Amino acid sequence: MVFTAGVLTLSDKGALGEREDTAGPLIKEALQKEGFDVVAYRILPDDYEEILVVLVDWVDRKGIDLIVTTGGTGLSPRDVTPEATKAAIEKEVPGIAEAIRMEGMKHTPYAMLTRGIAGIRRQSLIINLPGSPKAVEESLGVILPVLNHALEKIKGSPKECARN
Repeated sequence: MVFTAGVLTLSDKGALGEREDTAGPLIKEALQKEGFDVVAYRILPDDYEEILVVLVDWVDRKGIDLIVTTGGTGLSPRDVTPEATKAAIEKEVPGIAEAIRMEGMKHTPYAMLTRGIAGIRRQSLIINLPGSPKAVEESLGVILPVLNHALEKIKGSPKECARN
């Protein structure tokens, strides 16, 4: 089954055209290589309401299976991606965010400062990644191998999760 995906970059400077988005295209390319049909891509400012509206719209109206965000997960006052995501989701999937932080910690202690979360809305998975391209690459290395299985389970697949 081919799953659909959306990539949402959160950056005030990126939304104003003052900074080129390099993390979003990196995610888009990686997802396409894994067989995802990337049907949506946007850059938004770090604005809680705008982020929430897009997340809800992409799931409820467009039916996108996977949304990967990048940016807005740090400690700055305008970093509100996790809060908007938390408002959009119905169930958290803490292991994904934990794995992202654990992988990041292998490279820099600052990875513990990312507040990204992951969760499910309806039958869609939403994952927050940090904003730096290096952190995105590290995060993708951890999450890409489990995405198809996670989405199959979210959609109700009876396929077993046990290891052989």
